[in-house]
Amino acid sequence: MILSVDGVVFRYASHLVLNKIKFEVGRGDCLAILGTNGVGKSTLLKCINRILKPQQGVISIEKGELSKLNRREIAQKIGYVSQRQEGDRFTVFDAVILGRKPHITWNITDRDIQIANRIIKMLDLEPFSLRYIDELSGGELQKVVIARALAQEPRVLLLDEPTSNLDLKNQLDVLKIITKIVEEQQIAALVTMHDLNLAIRFANKFILLKERTIFAAGGAEVITPDNIEKVYAVPVAVESFQSIPVVVPL
Repeated sequence: MILSVDGVVFRYASHLVLNKIKFEVGRGDCLAILGTNGVGKSTLLKCINRILKPQQGVISIEKGELSKLNRREIAQKIGYVSQRQEGDRFTVFDAVILGRKPHITWNITDRDIQIANRIIKMLDLEPFSLRYIDELSGGELQKVVIARALAQEPRVLLLDEPTSNLDLKNQLDVLKIITKIVEEQQIAALVTMHDLNLAIRFANKFILLKERTIFAAGGAEVITPDNIEKVYAVPVAVESFQSIPVVVPL
């Protein structure tokens, strides 16, 4: 187990958003968090990253409670990619090497530069390395932000709809890179997604949120027509195409 979420409750003022959320994620797991708009997927990631503080519950990473860590210590353990990105007057290289900030004590080291360059190459960002990020397309900027999170070398990677601005090729490429890093480095990734077929293709664990709590959780066995219809209010079939499960609305 690398991440434990135990009994998390979160309210905005008097509005209950998350109620008694409990799950664990192990090393090498890619967990897809699924559910309708407004069900609390993004809020859950923000609670795990301590951007928001739950009113109840305990969140632990590698058996250490996050509530007892400062922001720098949390950033050394958790990389976070939010839904909305903004350009700034940084080059792509500068933006990615900022991901090393939680690990830098005095000056940027050769190792920090090597890590940034390796990830830039991994995400096919080399042609943009010296471009300013406010000159990039939405999809290019999304890849830069993912690269910055990977440069943190986190133990847990939180990605809030990471493929929303990407074309089909880049969606597949980015998710392949993320799952490869998760497996090779034995970290964990938690990904919120709307595309069920992308989720099934790349995740090995799933949480279905409904009415502020977990409706179903587990492996591919929970991605059933019955569960999907109850969560999304849409009848579907789950078929297999070339050994890949595919959700088809009816």
